[in-house]
Amino acid sequence: MLNIADTLSAWCREDRPFALATVIQVSGSAPLPPGTALAVDTDGTVVGSISGGCVEGVIYDLCQQVLHDDSPPTRARFGYSDDDAFAVGLTCGGEIDILVQRVEPADQPHLTVALDEVVQGRPAAMAQIVDGPDELLGRTLSLIGEDSAYDGTLGGENEDRAVVAGARALLRAGRTGLAEVGGDADTCPQRLSVLVHTHAPRPRMLIFGAVDFAAALSQAGAFLGYRVTVCDARPVFATTARFPHADEVVVDWPHRYLAATETDARTAICVLTHDARFDIPLLDLALRLPLGYIGAMGSRRTHEDRNQRLHEAGVTTAQLARLNSPIGLDLGAHTPEETAISITAEIIAHSNRATGLPLSHGTGPIHRSGSTSPLRPCASSATNSRSSSGGARTSE
Repeated sequence: MLNIADTLSAWCREDRPFALATVIQVSGSAPLPPGTALAVDTDGTVVGSISGGCVEGVIYDLCQQVLHDDSPPTRARFGYSDDDAFAVGLTCGGEIDILVQRVEPADQPHLTVALDEVVQGRPAAMAQIVDGPDELLGRTLSLIGEDSAYDGTLGGENEDRAVVAGARALLRAGRTGLAEVGGDADTCPQRLSVLVHTHAPRPRMLIFGAVDFAAALSQAGAFLGYRVTVCDARPVFATTARFPHADEVVVDWPHRYLAATETDARTAICVLTHDARFDIPLLDLALRLPLGYIGAMGSRRTHEDRNQRLHEAGVTTAQLARLNSPIGLDLGAHTPEETAISITAEIIAHSNRATGLPLSHGTGPIHRSGSTSPLRPCASSATNSRSSSGGARTSE
């Protein structure tokens, strides 16, 4: 529902009832991920999309039904149908499950607060029961702020307690996800499926080395929604004029800046200096932190020398395994712009636990709803491309 948070926030503040249709589960090549929502108010105004247009018409009718007939929350599934050209379905070949419910803002004041937090860019999460006993279906609970204090209820103290810990973890990761809770004496007797919608501050991309590659990478990182910082110890190179797409440009020794700045499990570190004076103390620290991605530019020779120096500095084999070096996917990149695409492609694949293989070299669905790879590599394409060449090619 956070894709339409600004409109829903306004409707809640006006105490305007609305019907909410939420994508709660997808399989195959579904067009939009879980958590995406469409809403219709009592005047028939519609906002959002859940399928790119394939099933919006019938969803609109379901929304009108729950609004005006006071119908209980209802679930619907839509898949691909080529047997009947006039049947409602998805043309992409996937399947989506939708929950449609009536929302009375006056009955859920915590929802207004959480949506306002999202609109203001502050962290918040909303847990929504999408499967379970009929009397609990559609209930919500909100987590507000960095300390994740919660408000609202999913039906009782046991249900709330069972959901909050998992919702807090998803909020810290900035990830919307489906959680199964309950069904045992230690949590709550009723088994529930809960969709946790999360909004967190933009993840950070820290680029070390004020070089031409950094200029292109900062632009690509900003395009992907990262809060980009470029850091270099040389003030003549680290200027805002050279990096207009970065959110900030810092003049400092890389390892000293990393030690002082805020990072988390979504932070991407890109080391582009390939200079041991900067790289070794920086990576020695970075590889010991719980960061999302760590990559370093350099040739094979630079990579081997860097690994040896890090090993001598006390970095363990397990910690070294977290280093993506040479940085980037093997795209044959040469220009700064091509290299930026190579690096960001690897970051995306790493974040999604994907293979990075061409889609034509695998089988299975293109899109996925879980954390496993969307592709099962064919035997002929299972070779790791990083064994022969890196994405960002240099001669150092």
